[in-house]
Amino acid sequence: MATIRLTKESFEKRVAQLGTALSQFKFTGHKPAVVDFYADWCGPCNMVAPFLEDLSKEFYEKVDFYKVNVDEENELSAYFGIRSIPTILFITADGAMTRHTGALLREQLKNEINKLL
Repeated sequence: MATIRLTKESFEKRVAQLGTALSQFKFTGHKPAVVDFYADWCGPCNMVAPFLEDLSKEFYEKVDFYKVNVDEENELSAYFGIRSIPTILFITADGAMTRHTGALLREQLKNEINKLL
């Protein structure tokens, strides 16, 4: 399955109830999730994107893959305090979240995804 592009509204339907503060984030997904905050003009984001697409196919039954365009989704980006891109959120099935800012190579991404399982 390909990476799914999210808006704030679809994020709240597919991934989590946001609440008014990050401390109120409530994961509602059914399996772990990877959320890539990116911009079309961002070189490192464009480097990571094919890796995430490839991994979304490899892990399609085990992990959901999403992407959020920071230029279009300012409110969602601000909620997570996104200051640099790419920033990738790794969310376990029980809602624990870690984040990585900056480009990762395919194997690094795969290692982070395997930690979610």
